[in-house]
Amino acid sequence: MNIELIPAIDLIDGKCVRLTKGDYTQKTIYNEDPVAQAREFERLGFRRLHVVDLDGAKSKHIVNDQVLKAITTATNLIVDFGGGIKTEEDIEKAFAAGAHMVTVGSIAVTEPELFMTWLDKYGADRLILGADVRNGKISINGWKEDSEEGLLPFLKRYVDRGVKNVLCTEISKDGTLAGPAIELYKTIMSEFPDMHLIASGGVSATEDIKNLENEGIPAVVFGKAYYEGRIDTARLLMPSHGLAKRIIPCLDVKDGETVKGTNFVNLRSAGDPVELGKAYSRAGADELVFLDITASYERRKTFTDMVERVAREVNIPFTVGGGINELSDVERMLHAGADKVSINSAALRRPELIDEITSHFGSQVCVVAIDARLDEDGWNCYVKGGRERTQRGLFEWAEEAAQRGAGEILFTSMNHDGVKQGFANEALATLAERLPIPIIASGGAGKMEDFRDAFTIGRADAALAASVFHFGEIGIPELKSYLRKEGIRVRI
Repeated sequence: MNIELIPAIDLIDGKCVRLTKGDYTQKTIYNEDPVAQAREFERLGFRRLHVVDLDGAKSKHIVNDQVLKAITTATNLIVDFGGGIKTEEDIEKAFAAGAHMVTVGSIAVTEPELFMTWLDKYGADRLILGADVRNGKISINGWKEDSEEGLLPFLKRYVDRGVKNVLCTEISKDGTLAGPAIELYKTIMSEFPDMHLIASGGVSATEDIKNLENEGIPAVVFGKAYYEGRIDTARLLMPSHGLAKRIIPCLDVKDGETVKGTNFVNLRSAGDPVELGKAYSRAGADELVFLDITASYERRKTFTDMVERVAREVNIPFTVGGGINELSDVERMLHAGADKVSINSAALRRPELIDEITSHFGSQVCVVAIDARLDEDGWNCYVKGGRERTQRGLFEWAEEAAQRGAGEILFTSMNHDGVKQGFANEALATLAERLPIPIIASGGAGKMEDFRDAFTIGRADAALAASVFHFGEIGIPELKSYLRKEGIRVRI
């Protein structure tokens, strides 16, 4: 799915619990071992986790930091942590325990200047503004007190100061399984379209999450619905042909800079990958792909530090490829912040790598990239950045990759790459017909109509492009507006 899926673990006495409407007397224990629960979320394929220290919220200081540390040590989940964050010492404790982000709510209401000093010190990518709402007002201190702060003015104050991530919980919905406050979240997004809004409270079933996605809500937290068996995780985590079409800029990186060429050669510089990634995230790209295009050929590993830098700047799914040959490479990239990995040459050399990745990390992590060229004898697969032809044909290899558990196929036509004459729509349509998993079209984007044709004629699930985005020939907001007018479902 395009919406970010964030399961929750709420902690009381070191146990995984859920409350109803924030009432500590209405507590249900779902797992006495939160570390085991976190491992289960990771095994299922989730990449993020929301941990709430309910003891901390009540006591007004962190209580369960050791449980947090146990979770972050035992898993590679991206964990955001909240509850009881009242001092800078609490923030440092959370980060020391392995939290990637910290959610701050009450202090932003009671001591706004202190919150701003934290925002300046730690940055907008590491702090999440908690906005717990009851009767249109912000609630504080573990929902035990209501302030006089109205929601929208509260959000505007901090968005104007640089806040990007907001976790909004409608308290009357939380733990009730009554459905999320979709109208509230739509109102927030209409006021703040660039916000990374995390909706929380009331999710009762898989359909609620799909409805949030349909309304363009970027992320959702859910707990009770999962614990009570109402969430179809397989349906959520396996990409679907029925979802919105995705627009994906590709950052081809060589020697630390983004490059673009024609037919895989004649490369020219297109800018800094970190800055480009940040700009595309802000512009409304649905995902990013970051490819170290000479890693396989030069037998190098993808630059982990660059992946970390790019990941810190974006709030959309992020795929990394190039030089990934074994499980340890995958683990390193996921730990650095990638959501998925793309494998190409290594998978053709040893197809079992697909099975290994999907069994350890889930199908949604594994993107099999196929560089193919239409030769006189048909479509053939190439490796090492398009330098070496293999004995595998495009369609039979794609079918095997899908059978082995790949989550998506990223198909690049070498004939079309960089020439801006449209995608290989006939081959795309054949792949879509034969495969049960999504297809990402790559190679050939030159004008907006090319994207339309990839989705309609080629039946692709996503379209990837580089130079038309890098050099300002097509703007992502304008492209999405055009596609929507053409009747193609995209997230605006």
